[in-house]
Amino acid sequence: MKKLLLLAMVFAVSFTTNTTYAQVETPQPSPFSKVEQKVGLTDVTLEYSRPGMKGRTIFGDLVPYGKLWRTGANANTKITFSDDVMIGGKEVKAGSYAVFTTPNEKSWDVVFYSDADNWGTPAKWDDSKVVTTVKADVMKMPMKMETFTIILDDLSNNSATLGMLWEDVYVPVKIEVPTAKKVSANIEKAMSRT
Repeated sequence: MKKLLLLAMVFAVSFTTNTTYAQVETPQPSPFSKVEQKVGLTDVTLEYSRPGMKGRTIFGDLVPYGKLWRTGANANTKITFSDDVMIGGKEVKAGSYAVFTTPNEKSWDVVFYSDADNWGTPAKWDDSKVVTTVKADVMKMPMKMETFTIILDDLSNNSATLGMLWEDVYVPVKIEVPTAKKVSANIEKAMSRT
């Protein structure tokens, strides 16, 4: 009987110790978001974390003007294209890119950076990894957006707008996709089979 009681106590202590060290899952202060959008025939995927205002002044305070910002929270904001696209008049090859911004009161510099695996802004910035930079006008919204949001809107067969919204600011960047070129290639491929 003593052995059985001792075994039960060892089991109880073991069970209590293991549950004490278990991870407790709680909601993230800046939840992760993933947006997948077909633009024409091109797949575009956005991955980013969404901080909230939480009563704070954002632009010019929490996010200072004139300083490089990770454009969200936590890991880099990442955009992935299945095809080569045009951004700001420059060709951007298919692949994944970090999106960094330098917010200012009237416009933002939006940077597409080829190393998308940093946490926040890179410790050592490498200009050779800047694929393109676009100056985007700031548009004031009539209401406040509590949670940082990135959308793909103004969709057409040939383009979409990457829209960044937070506080009372909307910042758009046009992305052009090669739909006509892909359709022509598909037609040629189909015709060669006949």
